[in-house]
Amino acid sequence: MAGTVFMLGGSADIGRALIERYLAAGWNVAATYRAPGSLADFEGRPGFRSLLLDLDKRESIEAAATEMEKLGWRWNLFIAATGTLAPIGPFLEIDGEEWLQAIMNNGFLPCLVLKRLYPLRNPDGIVTAAFFAGGGVNNPFRNYSAYSASKLALLKMCELLDDEISDLKCFILGPGYTASKLHEATYAAGAKAGANLQKTRDFTATPGTSMDDIYACLEWCRSQDREVIGGRNISVVHDAWRHGGHELAAALRRNPNLFKLRRSS
Repeated sequence: MAGTVFMLGGSADIGRALIERYLAAGWNVAATYRAPGSLADFEGRPGFRSLLLDLDKRESIEAAATEMEKLGWRWNLFIAATGTLAPIGPFLEIDGEEWLQAIMNNGFLPCLVLKRLYPLRNPDGIVTAAFFAGGGVNNPFRNYSAYSASKLALLKMCELLDDEISDLKCFILGPGYTASKLHEATYAAGAKAGANLQKTRDFTATPGTSMDDIYACLEWCRSQDREVIGGRNISVVHDAWRHGGHELAAALRRNPNLFKLRRSS
């Protein structure tokens, strides 16, 4: 059943791909942008509205929420597709204020957007919030401390939000490598990116994770009940969600700690 998507970061590559797919599936999509004209090709399409929201300007969260309220759409699905890799470099050498702002933008401000949008949800049943994880969640990600730490914080916030809010089903997806503008920061950092500079170059020669797979995995997660998917960190690339994902769903249902931040014995 189609409904309304609120897409935070609609002008990002993943955001744009998901807008296209949800519109094609008959959903209404309210998508945020920072740069004027970045969603121009969607303007005028039935069921689409764009909202200015710049996470660097806290007041724009309230402004976007006000516009959403005026629109009168009640969202069923909140997706946060924002993110930045910068600042890149050894922690002791990067700018501390830029580092802190990146952690806020990647990890905590999307949660504040969700908090502000929560009263504008569809009140009939459980709504869904989906976030995206990134490199360094499951292993060290040298010279990318702001990005890695913020995504770990976001992963934990998904579990906390899911635990606290009874009508919210919240999860986080690890999309794997995608061909996107996100990696421009690595190229700009050059040698400061360390070994990840060559790794990114090598990935560029591959197709990476397809946007179709990201959309399909997101929809698989959305179709699961809270007991199965709530607070979980799902890998688009590595987890067995395809072909119905029945065994994966059964394993998640059996083990409430699976794919969450836990100390292993």
